[in-house]
Amino acid sequence: MLLKLLQVGEPVLRERARLLTREEILSSSIQELISSMRETLRDAPGVGLAAPQVGFPIQLAIIEDSPEYWTELSATDIAARERTAVPFQVIVNPRIVRASEPTIEFFEGCLSLSGFTALVPRSREITVECLDERAEPKSIQAVGWFARILQHEIDHLNRTIYVDRMRTGSFMSLDNYKRYWKSAKLDEVRKQFTG
Repeated sequence: MLLKLLQVGEPVLRERARLLTREEILSSSIQELISSMRETLRDAPGVGLAAPQVGFPIQLAIIEDSPEYWTELSATDIAARERTAVPFQVIVNPRIVRASEPTIEFFEGCLSLSGFTALVPRSREITVECLDERAEPKSIQAVGWFARILQHEIDHLNRTIYVDRMRTGSFMSLDNYKRYWKSAKLDEVRKQFTG
């Protein structure tokens, strides 16, 4: 079942999501929510979705990044972003236990702030500890774009939206990004908006 994607301004997006118990994770209602979130993510399309974005203030998010989403990117852009296929996965009660410095910046968007993008600094490498959809513990080491997706979704669970972290001068509509900046070299774009 497709779920409604909530937009910025909805109070649930600024609530700290609560932890889930093992029993809750294994319940039919959470398993059905995971299934509906997956359908919603693919329909959007997007690479990550947190439960608060569909109205549930719980520590649950899903991630999936398929090469079919990269068709508009050049091989150089894919390499710069360190973008690799990420199979569907569920993260519950996630915690970032290690994050590299310094941060790296790329344009980022959000299904809950549709039609806009901005440069957002993120750690290039992170380690996340969480539970999966079977309430089993797992540790994820992520690099590049996968690390960025994880950080973005975990932010949602902690009432943070990418606009809280962005380079404010780089905030723009997707139309203007495509018109003026998409083809520009990333280093030139960064210089324009960072200094």
